[in-house]
Amino acid sequence: MTVAADRVNRWVWAGILILALLWLGPLPALSRTAFSAHMLLHLGVVALAAPVLALGLVRSGRRLRTGERFATAAVLIFSLEMLVVWGWHLPALHEAAARQVGIFVLQQLSFVVVGAAVWWLALSVRRRSELVVTLLGFALTLMHMTMLGVLLLLAPRLLYPAELCMGLFGFTELDDQRLGGGLMAAWGGAAYLLGGLALGWRLISPGRAAEPTE
Repeated sequence: MTVAADRVNRWVWAGILILALLWLGPLPALSRTAFSAHMLLHLGVVALAAPVLALGLVRSGRRLRTGERFATAAVLIFSLEMLVVWGWHLPALHEAAARQVGIFVLQQLSFVVVGAAVWWLALSVRRRSELVVTLLGFALTLMHMTMLGVLLLLAPRLLYPAELCMGLFGFTELDDQRLGGGLMAAWGGAAYLLGGLALGWRLISPGRAAEPTE
């Protein structure tokens, strides 16, 4: 087994293990009746499993290659990620995923695909111009994740059916929704903030990123 193959096996298998723990553990069942459990599951997929999977791909030499269309690909990836996150948190779609297994599976698969794509893009960039575009994308992701979380945190009433927000640890329905929003703003925001800071450090560090000379 080559060193590269060993690396991809370790990191990819680590990502798969995280997904297995998330999807085969108690969170999927709890997420049907507790919004905070849904948010723990969502963030575990996009902010924990997804970057580990992406790291496995990059460590094995499988970098995302877009060539001259990098900016277009980046805009597509970050826009799709935002649509997926906001779309699945619309009350109708969130309720559908909580009540129907097939829709729940589709929801989770879309979370891991767009989440991994964002981190794969960030870990693949080398050119300075690509770093700038990706950093802007992370800033957008940080803002929209934090904004959605704060909206849920500060909502004065339930946005979802009460039976989907019965809460963990004795929380009321509204407090359960607010806890989910707080988790998104704090954990989701922190993950993309750290990713953006890492990209910014690469951008300003001498010799870390440079346009190729041809």
